[in-house]
Amino acid sequence: MTIGVALPAGLTEAPANHVEHLIELTREAADAGLGSAWFSQQFATDAITIAALAGRAVPGIAVGTSVVPIYPRHPILLSGLAKTAQAATGGRFTLGVGLGAKNLLEPAYGVPYPPPIKHLREYLAALEPLLAGQNTFFEGETVASRPSWPTAVPGAEPEIPVVVAAMGPQALRVTGELADGTLPYLAGPRALGEYIVPEIVAAAEKAGRRAPRIVAAVPVVVTADVPRARELAAEQTALYDTIPSYQRVLEWEGVQKAAELVVVGDEETVAKELKRYFDAGATEIVLTETALTGSADRVRTWRLGGALARS
Repeated sequence: MTIGVALPAGLTEAPANHVEHLIELTREAADAGLGSAWFSQQFATDAITIAALAGRAVPGIAVGTSVVPIYPRHPILLSGLAKTAQAATGGRFTLGVGLGAKNLLEPAYGVPYPPPIKHLREYLAALEPLLAGQNTFFEGETVASRPSWPTAVPGAEPEIPVVVAAMGPQALRVTGELADGTLPYLAGPRALGEYIVPEIVAAAEKAGRRAPRIVAAVPVVVTADVPRARELAAEQTALYDTIPSYQRVLEWEGVQKAAELVVVGDEETVAKELKRYFDAGATEIVLTETALTGSADRVRTWRLGGALARS
């Protein structure tokens, strides 16, 4: 089993230095036996920079972003950041990208949000040669990329894996054709096995690409205080109940609320639930929300993940 963790894992108070805190958490994850650490993009903290620093500071652990919105970053800028991170980590970096939420990003940046599926297709088509260090021009309706200077980064591998936070059929088809896999969040075993995995696998096969990575981001808490964990999960995941793309995935799974997909319980209970994700076609699991009920339960959750990864 390949199991990693999403960072930050929740904070009870602000650390003196957020970057140092995330690097220390990465070190703890590696010590627990987890194979990867994935960093979320925020307005205040840059995920690719953190991944590069953490991956370099903690040898052996794979790092990635979960996820960087492609709007409004230009593919030339994003490819340069990704190649720098991959060179810094000795090839242990995966670029996770997503479309982002229009109602959040468009007001913040003041730039019109493009048609999402067309933009994803054009963006990935422009990004792929840039990641390989090629000065390939691309002209699309939503993306124009005209690099007129060298784009190769010495020390970066010629291939940088790209996974997309894709769950809808159209996004999955584009992802299967042009990327290396998907990184869905709050997609349960049924949604994975009956909808997401078949769609992206078929698209990858049609495009002649290798089997895609299915990196399932799963909210997990190993705890003795199940009622409290359920209460907090309901509070923290309520937003997703209102987002159409997540509403569709919840419908596929046959649940009403995102909180129902939070895996909570003791080690045996959680291990059985995680196995269902692998049985449904996940190639990797990223543990999220592991600090929902405090740092002690986070450590307990990570230790279970590490033990499962080693087994």
